[in-house]
Amino acid sequence: MKIVVLGAGALGAYFGTRWSEAGHEVVNLVREGRAEQLRQHGMKLHSEMGDYEMPGTPVIAESPDEIEEADLVFLAVKGYHLFGTLEWLKALVDKGAKVFPVLNGMEHINILQEELGEEAVLGGLSYIIATLDDKGHVVHTSTFHDLVFGPLHPSQQQICEELAFICKQANMNAKLSTDILEEMWKKYMFITAFSGITAAVNQPIGKIRTYPQTFLIAKRMLEEMKELANGHQISLTDEHVETAFKRLQNLNEEATSSMHQDRRKGLPLEVEHLHGGALRLGKEVHLQMPYTQTIHAMIKPYEEYRE
Repeated sequence: MKIVVLGAGALGAYFGTRWSEAGHEVVNLVREGRAEQLRQHGMKLHSEMGDYEMPGTPVIAESPDEIEEADLVFLAVKGYHLFGTLEWLKALVDKGAKVFPVLNGMEHINILQEELGEEAVLGGLSYIIATLDDKGHVVHTSTFHDLVFGPLHPSQQQICEELAFICKQANMNAKLSTDILEEMWKKYMFITAFSGITAAVNQPIGKIRTYPQTFLIAKRMLEEMKELANGHQISLTDEHVETAFKRLQNLNEEATSSMHQDRRKGLPLEVEHLHGGALRLGKEVHLQMPYTQTIHAMIKPYEEYRE
């Protein structure tokens, strides 16, 4: 399979490199700065699930014009970069590619479908805790490296089955879902609570768990997100909430979210895409979300890049 990784940050670089390790053709479509970093330092994974250094220089493109054809675009950008990728995505879809987005949240699906057509956009998500070091190498600090995907249109079944096959060949966990919208909402519920509480408190999850009254806020956000999913005709349950909360309880003490990592580094935050998006979706169904609203307000001052 010919795969274009659009957004070779920690998440995109990790999965793209695992596919490359398994022998698939991967092109990293990146901006100039990241392209230069990859040329200078190459692609390397420091991973709990096995280190890997790509031989030679990764295949890099700085424009879709440099890519003749592609089967799949693995879209792994931050939410605030979504609109900046649309012209590149249109060019690649015109060359026959389907788009597999792993952005957090749900608003991006409608945006991509409106811009690219319903048949072009798969449903998908990932579970991984990873960041980039000062050389742009991936530091993967979790024992999970999961992809979940599935068709949002009947015409996508075949490529989803092909994707499931190549993922089995690679060092990752992958699942072809028969109800990808429910899976995406479960992830949205989890990541809103996990990223929200860690970024707002500016602590890893272990420290937060030592303060039950603080940790309880994460559970309240899970409950609000369940109600939000229900308002949008997705049947999440109290059991899903408990499963997500147990996952927070069982994370490594030093585990933290990418949003908290970005706050530590002074990078832009996805708070408006993630928590702001939840509040907008809540407004559509007349749902009050006081805990999510409070966490959103606490993180907003750190949203922009800081030197």
